[in-house]
Order: sequence, then structure tokens, then C-alpha cells
Amino acid sequence: MDASDASEETLRGVLAEKQASVDAQAGVVRLLKAEAAAKADIEAAVESLKALKIEVSAVAKRLQAVVSSSGGGSGDREAFRQAVVNTLERRLFYIPSFKIYRGVAGLYDYGPPGCAVKSNVLSLWRQHFVLEENMLEVDCPCVTPEIVLKASGHVDKFTDLMVKDEKTGSCYRADHLLKDFCKEKLEKDSTLPSVKVAELKHILAVLDDLSAEELGAKLKEYGITAPDTKNPLSDPYPFNLMFQTSIGPSGLSPGYMRPETAQGIFVNFKDLYYYNGYRLPFAAAQIGQAFRNEISPRQGLLRVREFTLAEIEHFVDPEDKSHPKFVDVADLEFLMFPRELQLSGESAKLIDLGEAVRKGTINNETLGYFIGRVYLFLTHLGIDKERLRFRQHLPNEMAHYAADCWDAEIECSYGWIECVGIADRSAYDLRAHTDKSGVSLVAHETYPEPREVEKLVITPSKKELGLAFKGNQKMVVEALEVLNQAEALEIKAALESKGEIEFEVCTLGKSVIIKKSMVSISMEKKKEHQRVFTPSVIEPSFGIGRIIYCLFEHSFYTRPSKSDDEQLNVFRFPPLVAPIKCTVFPLIKSQQFDEVAKIIARSLRSAGISHIIDITGTSIGKRYARTDEIGVPFAITVDSTSSVTIRERDSKEQIRVSIDEVASVVKEVADGQSTWADIMWRFPTHSASHVDD
Repeated sequence: MDASDASEETLRGVLAEKQASVDAQAGVVRLLKAEAAAKADIEAAVESLKALKIEVSAVAKRLQAVVSSSGGGSGDREAFRQAVVNTLERRLFYIPSFKIYRGVAGLYDYGPPGCAVKSNVLSLWRQHFVLEENMLEVDCPCVTPEIVLKASGHVDKFTDLMVKDEKTGSCYRADHLLKDFCKEKLEKDSTLPSVKVAELKHILAVLDDLSAEELGAKLKEYGITAPDTKNPLSDPYPFNLMFQTSIGPSGLSPGYMRPETAQGIFVNFKDLYYYNGYRLPFAAAQIGQAFRNEISPRQGLLRVREFTLAEIEHFVDPEDKSHPKFVDVADLEFLMFPRELQLSGESAKLIDLGEAVRKGTINNETLGYFIGRVYLFLTHLGIDKERLRFRQHLPNEMAHYAADCWDAEIECSYGWIECVGIADRSAYDLRAHTDKSGVSLVAHETYPEPREVEKLVITPSKKELGLAFKGNQKMVVEALEVLNQAEALEIKAALESKGEIEFEVCTLGKSVIIKKSMVSISMEKKKEHQRVFTPSVIEPSFGIGRIIYCLFEHSFYTRPSKSDDEQLNVFRFPPLVAPIKCTVFPLIKSQQFDEVAKIIARSLRSAGISHIIDITGTSIGKRYARTDEIGVPFAITVDSTSSVTIRERDSKEQIRVSIDEVASVVKEVADGQSTWADIMWRFPTHSASHVDD
């Protein structure tokens, strides 16, 4: 096999052999010089060494080309990213917040076109999920009482592993430092032996699965230091990412800025279940701001301290996770990255969704259904399906209560980025809030015929409890009534053997002494007319900013100007998400054409179509280029008083349409009712004398 066509692994092997030859020949040269050999012999040995070094250099260059093409070379990626970001900031899609005060890391402002893209993405999300699935939409506060986030586990466990520069105190994400080290080694060190390459690739595959101790050991093993100062780093330790605040002027009611929107849905389950007519399954959705005090924000919109989440909580019977509409998505085939492929160092593969559910790779139909719907949503937005994969969480990465978790990851210049999490969270959340609040968050299934079952019966003695706890009686009673069977039988055994037990009441924030006379606990045979259970939750959670940034990169390209003296920037946004749907340009500066342009603008406004009208005297080519750069899909050129041309951004094809039809034609395509190809069939094409510069 020619080295130019070889794989990365083969090239690394060839390079190692040639480097060994260089080392051996260098030893020969040193020996000849030490023995004062003949000048001709030394020169011949040196020439051989030079030839071997040239071979090593050639193989190293081929290896670098292979690594760059498979992962997108770091230099190419950075240059591309800089071109995208420069365009986005110059055209005010987004900019660093508080810019005149030098900004704050991890905070960004959306400008006019950025706001429009975000609004369109959220509008499509509502259409695709909330309306299509008849979801119940809610809007809950960002400020959340501590007790809610204590119940959910965020106060104790919502952490990232952090390391500190031991001299300056600067903080870094431990996993980011290890990830950067591994990627840089793989991309820039062509002399790595194949064993080391496999090791580094394995670390990248299981990075999210590493414990604090394992991360710390790897940082020490590789000699990783603080990026800015090269000072030694502390051992990794957990840092809670929530912004803390207090509710009210006394400071006695602690709270947090919510790190996710989901808890607002969970605590409202009882009312939402009632609103839905006590029917399962049903889904609730929420779009809103969330806040995370990131350790070292970087990567622009991908890692920020305030961001928009769109989350769905789909409540389902844990004994029946089938989905009636799964058949609609079962035939989809797309890139999946199950945990077994990750752990074996393989790549994501095209897998049929129906087959993945049948084989149990995906835990159940409802989870599979939402994975399919997420795939359709992202590709409809304009995300390249070749750079979209669904990665299954590794064992240690997945929460202990979860049945299965997958992330929709989108590849951009920063690598593979998690943009949507789709998890089967079992019944954890509702149970946690039931335990903490004392309010039973359960669903009911009515039986056609009564069933005789052995059932736990907890009967608190309100008189005894009232005498013992007075005003706190209600909270103690509620805490006793929500005990599960195992907990209740354990208390029963203790009461029978000791006569009393220490019992924690979460809503009181302390333990109390319960005596045998205060509660009766027994297993009794009863006829039940209904089954009472805690629903499971399937949760798709969308990071809107991350999706939008990846959309920016996937939509960006350059093309030469007519004169070939410069490259023109273009965003190929689908019409549905484009910030502005069309532009209106009089071909030349003329009162007649200006009036027609204003008439068209009025009809576009009436149809609810966002547009720009440009009656400046700039050349039509320059006006096209300006609007292509912000992703406007259609340009209307007024070149007569009865009809106009409509130019499509990417193909630059034009059709001729009467003035009366312009608004309806643009709206039809902008709303997704028809494609540009459909429109081309219905209207005459136009070979314009006004062409792009």
C-alpha cells in the first residue's frame, strides 16, 4: 500500500519504523566521528542520515494531512471558526455583553438578526413539539427556592470538577484540560506510537465517565499544568454551578437562579394532571432562561452563564412505555453512538431507529420516538445530518435512577457538541418532590373490575400526634403518609421492638421521635378499584444557543465575487429560520421604481413577512452580497412597474412574478408550504441583465 493512501494507524507505524532508522543511523554517525573514521565514510553516513530524515518528514506530513482530514485540522477549523464569528459579530447576530466595559466571560447579547433567528428556531420548536404533540406549555419563575433544588439534588450534586492554579488561584475545568491535551497530542505529535494513540483516543471516548480521582491521576501522569502560567494544579474537586441568591429583604429565604427549567414542571405535576383530565401519557413543555456559573466559559455561545432552554417532560406509565406514533419514525436511519461502540474505540454508525428499539439498544419506544423527533427537528432547521449523531451515555456518566440517556451531538469547529439531551429519568423527580414536599405526585389507573391486593396501610393517630407536635402535626402526618412500603415496614419493626424511633421530617428540617401509639402500620388485604403509581418521565432538553451556533457554522460558506478578487460570505439558512425573509431592491434610482418597492413592502408587511427595503443607489450586486451575508433567502428586484424578479440566494436563479403575487409567493416558501423548486415550475425563469457582482 502506498503511504499516501494509508490509514492513520498504518502511517504511524511507518513513521515509527523510519524514526527508528533515523535514530540508528544517527548512532552510526556518532560512532564514526568518535572513532575518527575516514572523512569520506563520515560524509556518506551523514548523507544517509539526511535522506532518512527527509523520508520521516514526508511521512509525517502525510500523517498530518490524514489527521487533519479526519478531524478537520485544528488550523483549518480555527480559521473557519474565525471567519464565521467575525461575520456574526460584524453583522450583529451576537456580541459580547457589556462590551464597552470589556465584557464578562460567558455572557452574550443577541443583535437584530440573531434575535430573529432565535425567535424562528423557537417558533419551529413550538410547532414541531408543542402543537404536534398537544403538549401543555408552562412558564415558571427563574428564581427558585432552595428546598425545590434540594429535593431535585442540584444543591448537593450539580457540580463540575475544578482545578486551581496553585500559585495564582485561577480556576479551570479539569476535564477540559485533559481533553485539550489529548486532542493536541493526537493532532500535532506525529511521532506518537500506536499504543499511545489508542490510549489517548480511549480517554477522549470515556472522558465523561472518569471520576475525580481518575481525572486527577491522568492530569499528573501527563504533567498537565495551568495553561496560562504553567504552574502546578490542585487535585480536582467539585464546584456547584448554581448562582445563589436570597428571596425577600431578610435574607432568611435562600434561593437559586434555576439551572434548568424542568423543576417548574415537576412541582406543577398535580395541577397539570388535573388539567389534562387525569389522563396519561401527557407532556408539559417550557421555554425559558437558565443559569449556570461556569468555571471557565469559552467556546462562545456553546458555554455561557445565562442561556435559553426548551425542555419537555413527557409523563408515562412505567409499565407501558410504548408510543402510538413510534411507527412514524421507526424507519429513520441516522448516526448512533451506543456505549459499546464508544468503549471499544469505534466510531458512530448508521443505525435504523426501529431496529435499535427492537434490540434494546434504546430502552423503549417512547424514548426512541423522541430521539426520532429530535433528529427530524434538527435536520429541518438546517443541521447537516452527516454531522449529527446520537450518543448514548456511558455507565458512570448516567444518573443512577435513569433507565437510558442519549445526547444529540452536533459537530462544529469545536468538535462534537452536546445540544440536546434525551433521557428516560424513570420516576425519580416526582418521587423526590413527593418525599420533600409531602404532597403526593402520583397518577391513577381505574380497574374495570376491583382487584384484591395486599396493601400497606398507614394510619397516623392525629390525636397523639397533635398532643406531641401541636402546630407541626400536619407536616409529621404528611411525612408518615408518603412512606414507601420498605421504609414503613422498617419503622413498624423498630416500633414493635423499641417502642419508639427517630424519624426525619424533611419539611421541618429535623428529626422527631415517633412512638408506637402515634401510628399504626400494617399489611392488609383490600379490594382496589384503581392502581396508584408514580409516572416515569421522558425528558428531551434543548440547549437553544448551542443549536443556533452549530446552525450558524453549518449554514456558512464563501463564494467568489464576479470579479474573483474577493470571497463573499453567505449563510444558507432555510427560509423558515432565516432572520429576514426577503429584500426589496429598485434596480436603479428612480421615483417610479421606488414607489413600486414601497407598494411591495406594504404587501409584505400585511402578510407578516420580515423584509428589508433598500432604495440606495449602490450596485445591485453589492446589495445582493450584503443580504446574502445575513442569510436572506430571497431578493426582489424592481425593474419594471408591472412585474419583478425574485432571486434565490444559493442558486442565484431568478423568476419573474407580477407585483400582485410577490407577497403570496414569498410567504408560501418562507412558511415551508412549498420549496423553491416548486415555485420554479410555476413561474418563468428570468435571465437577468442585473447579475451578482
